[in-house]
Amino acid sequence: MPKSLAFSCTACGARQSKWSGQCESCGEWNTIVEETPLSTGPGKKSLGNVRGKTLPLADLATKEAPPPRASCGLGELDRVLGGGLVPASATLLGGDPGIGKSTLLLQAAARFAQSGLKTLYISGEEASAQVRMRAQRLGLEEAPVKLGTETSLRDILTTLEAEAPDLAIIDSIQTMWSDTVDSAPGSVSQVRASAQELTTFAKRSGTAVILVGHVTKEGQIAGPRVVEHMVDTVLYFEGERGHQFRVLRSVKNRFGPADEIGVFEMTGRGLAEVTNPSALFLSSREAQQPGSVVFAGIEGTRPVLVEIQALVAPAPAGQARRSVVGWDGSRLAMILAVLEARCGIPFAGLDVYLNVAGGLRITEPAADLAVAAALLSAREDAALPRDMVIFGEISLSGALRPAVQTENRLKEAAKLGFSSAALPSGTAKVGSQGLALRQMTDLTAFVGEMFGAG
Repeated sequence: MPKSLAFSCTACGARQSKWSGQCESCGEWNTIVEETPLSTGPGKKSLGNVRGKTLPLADLATKEAPPPRASCGLGELDRVLGGGLVPASATLLGGDPGIGKSTLLLQAAARFAQSGLKTLYISGEEASAQVRMRAQRLGLEEAPVKLGTETSLRDILTTLEAEAPDLAIIDSIQTMWSDTVDSAPGSVSQVRASAQELTTFAKRSGTAVILVGHVTKEGQIAGPRVVEHMVDTVLYFEGERGHQFRVLRSVKNRFGPADEIGVFEMTGRGLAEVTNPSALFLSSREAQQPGSVVFAGIEGTRPVLVEIQALVAPAPAGQARRSVVGWDGSRLAMILAVLEARCGIPFAGLDVYLNVAGGLRITEPAADLAVAAALLSAREDAALPRDMVIFGEISLSGALRPAVQTENRLKEAAKLGFSSAALPSGTAKVGSQGLALRQMTDLTAFVGEMFGAG
C-alpha cells in the first residue's frame, strides 16, 4: 500500500491532502510542504493487545495546594502571568518584529535571576555580543543570567539537563531545529517538534520555559495552532510602532485569568511598566473636539479608559471608505447599519475613519455606544462634554444592553476626574461614584438626548 501523504502550510499551519502552489486557507504561495508521517514499523503492536499500568484516580473534591509562584518584580508582567511564574510551566510569547519581545524577556530574565532563580537565556536569532549590547543599553550587564546562542534542539536540551535552571527562555521557537525531523527550521514540523520537546522537558524537570514566537501578517503566531494548545500560557505583545505604549495581553492562561493586560512604555532604558494606563492613554488628549469620546472599558480584571476618535468626511466619487484602527471593522459596519436602519441617520457617500488612541486594541462589545457617539459627534460636528465617559452594547434592534462591571468602570472614571457617564438603563443598582448618570433604553433615545434629534 502506498503511504498516505500529508501536506501543511508553513505560514498558517493548515493541512491538506495534496500539494498545491497556493495555500487555500491563507493565500500564501509556495508554503505547502510535505509532512513525514510517523513510522508504524513491523515491531509496533496494537495498543489494545498490550496492557498498560493503571492510572491513579482522584475525586473532584480532592483539594490541592495552588502552584507556587515566583515574582520578578515587574508588576505588569506578574499581573498578566496570573501573579507570577509557575514552575514547570510553558509560556508562548508572540508579537510583531521589533515590538520589544526580546527587550521585555531580557529585562524579565534579569529580574528573575536577581530574585534568586537560576535563569538561562538561549538566543537563536542573535549572537552573544548582540545580546550583551542590549543588556548594556538596559543597564543589565551585571545581572546573573546565563547566556547561550544555539539553534540545535538536541544541544539545547542537553545543556538544560546539565544546568537544571529554574527558568529557560528560548528566543525564538521558529529558529530551533531538531535533527529527528527532515525539514527546514521554521517549518510546521520543526516548530511542532521543538515546542513538544521543550514543553515535555518543562513538565519533566520542573523548569519554567518561555518560548518566543513570530507572528504572521494577520497577527497570529506563525506555525501550527497546536503549539498554542501544548503550552500553558499564550501571551501577545502588541502596540503601534508610532506610539511608545506596549500592551502585553494574555489570551490563554491555565494558572490565571485570560484577557488580562499589562501596559508598558518604551523608553531609552527599555520597557517601563505603567501602573495607571488610563491616565497614560488620556494624557495627550486634546481639548474638546468633535468625534472624540472617552470609553470606559474593562481589560481582564482592570478598568481602562481610552479615547475613541472618529472622522466623517464626504467621499470622493466612488465607494465610500471605511478605515478602522484598534477595533473590529465588521463591528463598525454593524453600528453604521443600525444607525441608518433604526435612527434614520445615513452614512452613505461619507468616508468613515475610526481610531483607538494610544495603540490599544479593543475587543469587548461594550464599546459599541462609545463608537456610535464618536461617529455621530463627527458627522454632526458637535463635540460631546469633555468630562463624560460612555459605554454600552448596541443590539441589532437598536436597544442598549448593560455592560459588565459597571461599578468598576465608574470608579475608574471618577478617579480620573470625570463627572458624568452615559450608559444603558436597566443596569443593576450600583453606586454612581459621584458621577451624573445619563441612562437610555435604546439608541434613538441616546441620539435624541445627546444630539437633540430623534
